Amino acid sequence: MNSGPAAQKQPMSTTYTLDTSTSRAHPTPAPMKRLTVPQVAARKGGEPLVMLTAYTARMAQLLDPHCDLLLVGDSLGQVIYGLPSTLPVTLDMMCAHGAAVVRGSYHAVVVIDMPFGSYEASPEQAFASAARIMAETGAAGVKLEGGEAMAPTVAFLSQRGIPVIGHVGLTPQAVNALGGYGARGRSNAEHAKIVADARAIAEAGAFALVAEGVIEPLARTITAEVSCPVIGIGASAECDGQVLVTEDMLGLFERTPRFVKRYADMASLIGEAAASYAAEVRARAFPTADQTYAPK
Repeated sequence: MNSGPAAQKQPMSTTYTLDTSTSRAHPTPAPMKRLTVPQVAARKGGEPLVMLTAYTARMAQLLDPHCDLLLVGDSLGQVIYGLPSTLPVTLDMMCAHGAAVVRGSYHAVVVIDMPFGSYEASPEQAFASAARIMAETGAAGVKLEGGEAMAPTVAFLSQRGIPVIGHVGLTPQAVNALGGYGARGRSNAEHAKIVADARAIAEAGAFALVAEGVIEPLARTITAEVSCPVIGIGASAECDGQVLVTEDMLGLFERTPRFVKRYADMASLIGEAAASYAAEVRARAFPTADQTYAPK
């Protein structure tokens, strides 16, 4: 894609210049300001917020024009690294991928997950980890899991200039304690606990809240009772916004979680393209004169 007048007229936050030395497209900012944390917070009860995960600069370029927020999720442990859970993800991983996503985006608010073990011990530990993430990536905020127990940490960070998104309900970093990835809030006691968690995190100063894997009535209750936007994943269309793992939404994995709608079947397209390439290589049909260099 070029960066001429036609490209500038497109309703995108990013145009591209071609680096002739590498043949790679690099993003350049178009006349569009990046959304801010206060703008996101002000969307409570308004137009739903659109959030997707991104882990690379190129994916950020593609998603940025369509999203209000890009989440560099610790789900990259499974999606990028093939790990069995999010638990082994490190701060180094989050900082490296977070910086790439910030470089590839110009419109969306970029938020980075704080990995397991980087914030739970104390508010001071959380601040040190979050400050490193913010300084090394240029992101707008961080996301952390947990309910009432994490409220003092959310307040500590928020009061020191670090915007925080909370995360309640199904919290993947606590999968061992929860006993699996099943929907939360089916019992009266768990329903009440998650509502209390959401209230505590919102009152502590979180500018938004992710509600994951909760039964639909509970998601509606949380959305109605907290002051900050509630972004659902496996929750309810009545939430203030939605988030999905992009690779799930694109159909890059064989298994589709119940709460995911596949908007494409990219796995099949990639497989078909690779098969065509392999067949042409084996038949010596690639490369042709169009892909080779003739003597001057």
